[in-house]
Amino acid sequence: MKTLADFNLKNKKALIRVDFNVPLDENFHVTDATRIEAAKPTIDKILADGGSVILMSHLGRPKGTEAKYSLKHILKTASEILGVSVKFAENCVGDVAKNAAANLQPGEVLLLENLRFHAEEEAGDIAFSKELASLGDIYVNDAFGTAHRAHASTTIIAQFFPNEKCFGTLLATEIESLNKVLKNSEKPVTAVLGGSKVSSKITVIENILDKVDHMIIGGGMTFTFVKALGGKIGDSICEDDKQELALEILRLAKEKGVQIHIPVDVVAANAFSNDAQTQIVDVNAIPDGWQGLDAGPKSLENFKKVILASKTILWNGPLGVFEMPNFANGTIELGNYIAEATAHGAFSLVGGGDSVAAVKQFGLEPKMSYVSTGGGAMLEMLEGRTLPGIAAILD
Repeated sequence: MKTLADFNLKNKKALIRVDFNVPLDENFHVTDATRIEAAKPTIDKILADGGSVILMSHLGRPKGTEAKYSLKHILKTASEILGVSVKFAENCVGDVAKNAAANLQPGEVLLLENLRFHAEEEAGDIAFSKELASLGDIYVNDAFGTAHRAHASTTIIAQFFPNEKCFGTLLATEIESLNKVLKNSEKPVTAVLGGSKVSSKITVIENILDKVDHMIIGGGMTFTFVKALGGKIGDSICEDDKQELALEILRLAKEKGVQIHIPVDVVAANAFSNDAQTQIVDVNAIPDGWQGLDAGPKSLENFKKVILASKTILWNGPLGVFEMPNFANGTIELGNYIAEATAHGAFSLVGGGDSVAAVKQFGLEPKMSYVSTGGGAMLEMLEGRTLPGIAAILD
C-alpha cells in the first residue's frame, strides 16, 4: 500500500482529493470542521517536505454552478485549521485553475472550486479527469467518504499517474483500521449492529459472520428477529418480509459458532415521541399500542459482559432512538462499555452514519480507538466490496 512516506515531495505539487463536504449554516459558516481537520496530517506532511498542495473536493449536490455550494465559503475555516492562507481558484479546470496551479510556490495551498459544478465529475469523464491531472505532479487520495464512488477525481484521475499516486494519511488509517477488524483481528471479536432495518445491514452481516465471535443486534432490527422467533412486538418497527432472512442469519451464525445477542428487554413507549409514557417490558411481550424504542437494563447488562470480554469491537448503528433523550440511554451505555474495553486494551472501530453521530454527541469520540469518517464507504467495505477509489491507487 503506497502512502506519502514512499515519496519525497520537495518542490512537487501534490494534487489531493479531500472530502471537504462539510455542513454550513444559513450564513455559510462551517458548523462542523471534522473533515477539514482530518485532512490536516496529509497536508502538513507535504508542506513539511517542501511541496505545495492543490485541494480538490465537492460540496453538497449542486445542479450546475450554484453559489451556495461554492467552496469559497470554507476558505476562512480551512486557512485557520491548516495554519496557512489558502488560495482559491474559481474553477477546478480551465485557465483559471491552470494559472493558479502554475503559480503555486512550495509551502502554499490552493483550493479548487467545487468539482461537482461540472457534471463530468460524477460521470467519471476521462477528458475532465485528464485536465484535473495536468495540475499536479503526484495524486493523493485522502477522501474515504467518496472512495466508494467511481468519479473523475476519486478514481478515473489515477490512470494519469501510473506511479506517482498514493493514499493520504487519513485514507491509509481508515484502511488499516478496517483491516484490524476484518483481517488481522485479535479475538474475541464483537460486532454491534444497530439501526432500524435488517435489509440495510444484511450484506454486512453475511460478510462479517466469518470474522466475528459475537454479534450484538440492537435498534429497530431487533424486532424483525424477535417476531420471526415468535415473540409479540406490539407496534414496534418490523420488516415482515425479512423474517425468513432473520431466521437464516441465526441458523448461519449457529453453524459458524457465532454467538448472537438480541435484547431481552426494551424501553417501550405508547407513542413515537420523547414525551410518551414508557415502561420496561420483556422483548417477547410488548403490549399492543406500545413500541420498543431502546434496549432495557437486563439487555445492557448482557451486552456489557460481552463487550468487556472482547479484544476487537466494531460498532455500526445505535441501540435505540438516541435522538430522543428518553431513548438514548442504551446507546450511551453501550458507548461507555466500549470506552471501558478500549481503555483496557481492546481495539474499537466506530463507523457508519448514526453511531458516529452518537459518539460525537455524547463526547465518546476520544475514548474510541478509531472513528471512521465515511458512512457509505465504510458500509461497502464491511460488505466485502472493493472500493473503486482504493482500487485505483493499488493498480
